Parts: sequence; structure tokens; C-alpha cells
Amino acid sequence: MRTRILAVAALLSPLVLPVSAAAATAPVSGAVFYRFSDKADIYRYLAGKFTKTSVDGAGQFSASPDGKKVAWVDYNSKLHVTSGKTDKIVAKNVIFGAPCATPVWSADSQRLAFPMTGTESTAPIGVVNADGTGAKKVGRTYGVCHLAWSANGRYLAGYAGTTQGVHLLDVTTGKTRKAAGIKLANHVQSLSPDGRKVIIHALKPSDEGGDGVWPSHFRPTVVDTVSGAKLTIPVKGTLIGAIYLRDGRLAVRVKGATRNTVVILSKDLKTVQRFAEPANVRNMGLLQLL
Repeated sequence: MRTRILAVAALLSPLVLPVSAAAATAPVSGAVFYRFSDKADIYRYLAGKFTKTSVDGAGQFSASPDGKKVAWVDYNSKLHVTSGKTDKIVAKNVIFGAPCATPVWSADSQRLAFPMTGTESTAPIGVVNADGTGAKKVGRTYGVCHLAWSANGRYLAGYAGTTQGVHLLDVTTGKTRKAAGIKLANHVQSLSPDGRKVIIHALKPSDEGGDGVWPSHFRPTVVDTVSGAKLTIPVKGTLIGAIYLRDGRLAVRVKGATRNTVVILSKDLKTVQRFAEPANVRNMGLLQLL
């Protein structure tokens, strides 16, 4: 494991700042990208520079919403938090060896939720503070893969290891339910702040389920988990990702010939910001927007 600061020119060209900053909330000003081989390389861009953090493990990692910390699972089923040159083990008995069993950060970057060792199809979910204190179990769910946490802190969503549906866990009651309108999925990217809508990679019956590694690109589908209705995303082009921001804005990633574009939509799905990503991250995954 290693962490180092890279000069902007040495790795990536700068983000193009948005032309319009008319959004009622602060515009997105940075991002966290990643690429994964035998290690996960996470790149945080902010204030004109990139910070690279590399971690071991089997693809079980995630970046905090503020981009300052990386959570990852080691070969001994221990959950780490890495920030700069500091690394701390914050939990044990975490599922290891299933790339989809990724930890997830709370919206304020202060807590982590993670699937614990369980049976083949279901597992208990643990929550712990980023400093390793306050560990507890919040329930049990079939949706253990690629957990997403709503900004209000109440709901966790994940897809089943069989890819047969998405399940939501209410961390206040410990109760779980299957999301409506989703038959097959092999990725959960994000939940709306109230936990009502989920962004997934939906599968057709003929599609391969994959190995559960974070997808660098995926066609996003937004589903109302109660009604099953699918949201029409009013953005043109080939969509290769989407993320809910903590205030309810929807960020949509659009494929480009030389560089991708991120379009930020307001709660009523009006475009409020648009920027081009650096060309060198075109084939990387997008973890967070800052």
C-alpha cells in the first residue's frame, strides 16, 4: 500500500470548470476516479492537483464522499481506512474474496457499512465509525453486493450475489425488502437521499452476471424502489454512469470520443452544470464527485 501526490501534468489534464454556476447549490468542483488491476489506484482531483492512493485487496474498496479516505478489505477479512500516509484497521470479520462485497461510506464520510461473514446468500451488515469506534450490526440482507447508502443515513441498498434483484435494508429498524421493478442487476451505484430511487446496472436474462468487480462504465437505470417505475434520464448521448449527490442532484456520465462529460441535473431534472473530464481518465471508473 502506498500513497503519493502526483503533479497534474504528470497524470491528467485539468477538469474544465462549468460554464454555468447557476445551480442553487455549490457546483461540483472535483472528482474521484479509479482503475483496478492487482491493486486499486484511486485518484482524487481537487484544487488543481491529483492525489493517488493505491490499496491491496480483491477489488473491495470505496472512496469517501469527500474524497479524503479510502476503505478497503485485506486478505485477512479486515477493513482498513487509508488517508494520506495513515492506515487503520477499523473492523474484522468482513466478507473477503467476493469483489462485489464492497464497503460503503455514509454521506458525511464519518461511517462505514460493510457485509460481514454470513451464509451463502445473506449476510449481516456492520456499521463502524471511520476511526474504528462504535461498531454494531444493523440487520441482515440478501443485498450484500456494491452497497449504496442514502444521504439521510437510513437505507442501504445492494444487489443479491445471484444478481436476482436489489434489496434495501432499513438501518433504523433492521428490516429489509426487495426493491420493486428490478429482476436482474449486477451493480448498485447510488441511492437518492431519501432512499426511494436506486441507480443500477440492469441485466437482461441473456447477459452475463460478471465477476462483481466495480464496473468502470455501465448503462445506468434509475428505478423507484417502491413503485418499480423507471426514471427517464433527460441527457443525450451514450450514458456510462450516474451518481446521486447528497442534496438530490443527479450526476450523469456521458461517453465522449476523446473525453467523457459529466452532466449535473437538478432535482427537477434540469441541467445545472456540465463539465468535461480529463482525457486521461476516459477509461477509468468514477467513484465520487466532490
